[in-house]
Amino acid sequence: MCGIIGLHLRDPDLYPRLGQLLDTMLAGAVERGPDAAGIAVYGDRERVPEGHSAVSVLGAPDDPAAALGQLLPAVTASRAGATTVITAAVDPEALAAAVRSVAPEAKVVGIGSELVVYKDIGNPRELAETYDLASAHGWQGLAHTRMATESAITPEGSHPFSVGRDLCLVHNGSFSNHATIRRALRHEGIEFDSENDTEVAARFVAACLADGDDLEKALHRLGQEFDGFYTLLVTTADGFAVVRDEIACKPAIVAEHPRWVAMASEFRSLAELPGISQARVFEPDPGKVYAWQR
Repeated sequence: MCGIIGLHLRDPDLYPRLGQLLDTMLAGAVERGPDAAGIAVYGDRERVPEGHSAVSVLGAPDDPAAALGQLLPAVTASRAGATTVITAAVDPEALAAAVRSVAPEAKVVGIGSELVVYKDIGNPRELAETYDLASAHGWQGLAHTRMATESAITPEGSHPFSVGRDLCLVHNGSFSNHATIRRALRHEGIEFDSENDTEVAARFVAACLADGDDLEKALHRLGQEFDGFYTLLVTTADGFAVVRDEIACKPAIVAEHPRWVAMASEFRSLAELPGISQARVFEPDPGKVYAWQR
């Protein structure tokens, strides 16, 4: 049992309220995942300035900006719990490569020009304060509260898994054949940072997107390859998608409103959204991919 929430804003007037709305939604998911929590925010220019990239890192050295400043322009670093967010006015892949060169023991857990990721273990409400979630603004965000089942309780095992530029995946459930798919992806040269089954799904989706698939097609391919019980929320620089397996025993509720689209594991996370009484609220059909574009 884990908790998932996600919010895709259509109305720019709501962008300044993204963090506040996500924080309220998260409060409804705490009981589903007491072990850890992570969030992702898209389009917060205080956290990722225009023309910059951001890389989220676990195990960063004490002063990464000092070392990176010798290599890159306009480097900043800020720490929130176990996560250090490093920004610079360069391409995301160039920033990630520079981070790995000066801190090879650290793990990059988020990369993008729109995206900031935070991951840690502990009480989700306390972690939301550590991440200063309520102050976030932007056009999209998601969060996950974890009850660990398939791997240890570590920051690396926390969700979201962000293994490609501006890509995030969160998961409630388990994959029974993740080890087989992990071996196949490793045979193709794809490296892993954890033993978590969710990372396998994230790496699979990233590989599909790299092949030229759109998000909807990538999730259809995932449904053909992965066995298990799952609800997934996947976000990109312009997409927001939800899918459940063919049995659909893991909960998910979607609400669609002219000003926003939201999903959560339980309705109580959606109950305080503005205009919820006018929204179309429904349970996603088994095996069907629901996708929205910015």
